[in-house]
Amino acid sequence: MRGVVAAGHPLTAEAGARVLREGGNAVDAAVAASLMSFAAESPLTGPGAGGFMLVHTPSGETHLLDFFVAAPGRGLEEPSPADLVPAKVWWDDESFQLFHIGASSCGVYGTTRGLAEALRRFGTMPLSELVGEPARAAREGVPLNEVQEYLFKILDPLLAAEPEGRAIFNPEGRALRAGEKVRFPELADLLERLGAEGPDFLYTGDVAAAVSDWVLERGGLITREDLATYDVIEREPARARYRGREVVTNPPPSSGGILIAYALDLLEHLGRPADVRAVVQVMDQANRARTEEFLTSLHSEGYLERFLAREAIESAASELHSRLGSTTHISVLDADGGCVSLTCSNGSSSGVIVPGTGVHLNNMLGEADLNPHGYHRHEPGRRIPSMMAPTVVLRDGDPEVALGSAGSNRIRSAILPTIIAIVDRGMSASDAVNSPRVHFEAGIVDAEPGVDEAQLEALERDGWKVSRWVERNLYFGGVQAVARDPRSGRLSGGGDPRRGGASVLVD
Repeated sequence: MRGVVAAGHPLTAEAGARVLREGGNAVDAAVAASLMSFAAESPLTGPGAGGFMLVHTPSGETHLLDFFVAAPGRGLEEPSPADLVPAKVWWDDESFQLFHIGASSCGVYGTTRGLAEALRRFGTMPLSELVGEPARAAREGVPLNEVQEYLFKILDPLLAAEPEGRAIFNPEGRALRAGEKVRFPELADLLERLGAEGPDFLYTGDVAAAVSDWVLERGGLITREDLATYDVIEREPARARYRGREVVTNPPPSSGGILIAYALDLLEHLGRPADVRAVVQVMDQANRARTEEFLTSLHSEGYLERFLAREAIESAASELHSRLGSTTHISVLDADGGCVSLTCSNGSSSGVIVPGTGVHLNNMLGEADLNPHGYHRHEPGRRIPSMMAPTVVLRDGDPEVALGSAGSNRIRSAILPTIIAIVDRGMSASDAVNSPRVHFEAGIVDAEPGVDEAQLEALERDGWKVSRWVERNLYFGGVQAVARDPRSGRLSGGGDPRRGGASVLVD
């Protein structure tokens, strides 16, 4: 096998698989897939987004590249952002999530710079050879599948908030339907220019100037200085031990990765099967750890080591013992032992599309999950803490699983049980991704159909409130996972059906 790719859309996964067939490595494939996702998964990612790439090389090195969204406002003497625009996303007839959009929700993007840097350092193919198919898809249009029809419908208040968005996502005065194409001719131009010139025009050139001017005129904070000074940052990954494996994930200042590491360390110390009750209780403990002090300390040197210190884990495990009774992801494994876990996000989309540029900006400054203690409190230039957690599980130094998820606050509760299903229960990546999930937040355990009813009843007897969903929903995240069986060497991939995901095995 030459490798396996899992991604949030069949076209995205196939773009990566095509590169593997042509002799590219995992990084080449991940970059090609990410560029295709700009067109195929347009509400979730794009050149106005940010992300993280975790690379494990065949030589055994692990690198975490941070090109997530930075807080804007450099050079502004007295920043005065316009009011955020509230918008509701209804998951069903009863459940909704409140987002905030508009120019003042937009942070400094990093996706194209990050992809170009990863390719330069770890890839084998030039960017110019990877942009052709994504540009063609953007220009000719990508037909919506049924999952995307639902996604475009619930996100319509955000995507069609401005005239530029309505022209793309709402051309007939309504949300696009399955089978209809969404076209991005200006994005196609941007992708072709990216292949010819590299990403500098988005940071110091004419597009950077156009983006900054458009946002500032509408009460946002992105300055030309913000874009010109944006850099990709390499960080030392966070690490946890679980069932004899080393789990490598996203470190501070992002929060999702270290909370997953924290949860796995807790499960390891509990010394009991990781059943539904244990997972919910560990989720609760991780939520309790996400205090205001936690969020304000993420940028502090040495905080990762203090947070995951053995004494802190043992204390939390002891406490647990007393109580027991608009993101997308790409994962790639190649034949040489290299792997990539890449998560990118446009938030839920800001509704701000800058004319003539092909740039749809993120709304990270308006995401309540990323700003739980108030908006516009981040120092200009600092990365905004994220729940995104590209993760790799190593067994004896070799990649066994690479995975990550979409889903905002549900990212942790999607990744955690997927790791447990593969490592503890020996499931394939596909079966693990398809397994029913639970999510605990705000005092409620949300459970998909198929979760062990006896376990849910036991939680209720212990005083937990359980909400049983009648069908699977993209609310529970979008895990894309690839795995190599440690005994047979067999590869498997799982694209999350909750978000129209797909996987491709490459012979």
